[in-house]
Amino acid sequence: MKKVISMLVVATAGALIAIGVNKLFTDDSRQQFETNYLGRFTGLSESGSRPDFVDVSEMVTPTVVHIITKYEAQQQDMQMIDPFDMFRGFQFPQSRPSSSSGSGVIITSDGYIVTNNHVVDGASKIKVTLNDKREYDALLVGRDPNTDLALLKIDEKNLPFALTGNSDDVKVGQWVLAVGNPFNLTSTVTAGIVSAKGRNLNLLRDPSKPESQYSIESFIQTDAAVNPGNSGGALVSSDGKLVGINTAIASQTGQYAGYAFAVPVNLMKKIIDDLLKYGEVQRGLLGVSIQDVTADLADKEGLKDVKGIYIVKVNPGSSAEDAGLKDKDVIVAVDDIKVNSTSELQEQVGKRNPGDKVKVTVMRDNKERTFIATLKNKEGKTNIDVKEKVESNKALGAELESLSRTERLNLKISNGVRVKKLDDKSILKKAGVPAGFIITSIDKKPVSSVGEAKAALEAKKGGVLIEGLHADGSKGYYGFGID
Repeated sequence: MKKVISMLVVATAGALIAIGVNKLFTDDSRQQFETNYLGRFTGLSESGSRPDFVDVSEMVTPTVVHIITKYEAQQQDMQMIDPFDMFRGFQFPQSRPSSSSGSGVIITSDGYIVTNNHVVDGASKIKVTLNDKREYDALLVGRDPNTDLALLKIDEKNLPFALTGNSDDVKVGQWVLAVGNPFNLTSTVTAGIVSAKGRNLNLLRDPSKPESQYSIESFIQTDAAVNPGNSGGALVSSDGKLVGINTAIASQTGQYAGYAFAVPVNLMKKIIDDLLKYGEVQRGLLGVSIQDVTADLADKEGLKDVKGIYIVKVNPGSSAEDAGLKDKDVIVAVDDIKVNSTSELQEQVGKRNPGDKVKVTVMRDNKERTFIATLKNKEGKTNIDVKEKVESNKALGAELESLSRTERLNLKISNGVRVKKLDDKSILKKAGVPAGFIITSIDKKPVSSVGEAKAALEAKKGGVLIEGLHADGSKGYYGFGID
């Protein structure tokens, strides 16, 4: 009897499940869903397989340059040497110049180039080689360690340059190409997909540098192969538009392991624009302490959804406080762009200047509210505080400029920099050096770039000998003293 009852229960349950499943799969909405869902896969199948990147590669490769940086010799720290080494046949290391390499992207036809700050940081000389093998000495216009970006300039015109896209529109899963110079293998193109967005690797924060608290890391993650030397190169979409600057890899070996990261191009455009306009980056801040919303935090604070950025504290006198934001608010959008992590919020705010008004959408008591915040800088001001720009191509009251390859060939010289202008109080002018004079050596040491000439002149004390050519090609020699 018990077996019969058990069989009846099982049979009844099975029948009910069958009826339920049948109803589920015969429901009109379910059928419509399946039709649409399967239709999307049909569309994917009909669109073809892996796209052809030949045209994109031919268009983008000429806009990516090879950067070689040189560094002055560093003195060995004697405190780091074991004094017993000298009794073991140890020879004290000789101080030698060093060099490294990376990539850059031409963004204007007149020679402005974007790269990573870590590619050029501390370099005494920066040499740029184009895809067609032309070489130039580059001038460092400005840099921003907090986004790991730098801007260079070479003296040339009519250069191919990258067209910028919109990194906010980049989707996970879309095809991208990485173009750069890994391991000094010039003009290398690799392909992959966007693996994720808004990645924060904590690469740029340094407790010993207070300014690094303003670092912005909201990287585009891709599986396109990137290796040492790709830094500063282009990440482009399948239509050839620049969407990021390749910056880092995640690897335990120092070589590609499937994960590469790029600075979004929208953030890059803001940083470069500031460096050109103001000489430094203008940062607009909300003035809040934040953290990602997690499941545990949502349960603890009674949040309806596990999404957004939780405001731990609103700083007194900040733009957030002025706008009406409060502790425990959850930010879900900035100017109608959804944000779901601290890195995404920092990226969106980081693209704005002090004085800009932004719409901040928050969840408060599980209800959506909107506030307008006027961003302030770290000094609490809403205006752009432009400091006097230091002329990066000036030394001792003289404005210097690089020579083009054509000019060097016509003058039959391999190196040199031109004295473009002279201030009335310039030491060089008092010594008789005329505007237009080409300096080929300082104290018998050849100079090939503005950076080398500046370093040689600014570091000197006492007598200085300048040699070079006048505008008519005649040789000239000038000596003077520097106090």
